[in-house]
Amino acid sequence: MPAQLRFSDVDRFGHVNNSVYFSLFDMCKTRYFHDVVGTDIFDRMAPVVVHIEANFMSPVLFPDEIVIDTSIVKIGTKSFTLMQRAVNERTEQVKCVCKTVMVMMDTNTNVSVEIDSEFRRKVEEFEKD
Repeated sequence: MPAQLRFSDVDRFGHVNNSVYFSLFDMCKTRYFHDVVGTDIFDRMAPVVVHIEANFMSPVLFPDEIVIDTSIVKIGTKSFTLMQRAVNERTEQVKCVCKTVMVMMDTNTNVSVEIDSEFRRKVEEFEKD
């Protein structure tokens, strides 16, 4: 998914501030969920970040055109792992890699729950390609 950079994303050193990457990754996570599993499931459960880590390989400079690749690489009983990459669209250089572990939570009780079988099926079907 293309990630549009804004003027305010750039710090005084001319590169995109490290904290901005997490906003871009969140935006693309949301689009991934919408496109792959739909939104109905989130009426009763919601994914919550429990761990996130990022490796910054090279700075993004404004006005680089960045795309974010998003994949769910592992699904457990109650959690799943997303891998995301910020990539310069023109050069294909990987700028940052982010690993996020999310737990599915019941929206009424705020307690972790098992991942819905429909969620699992849709992700596995999408990711097999």
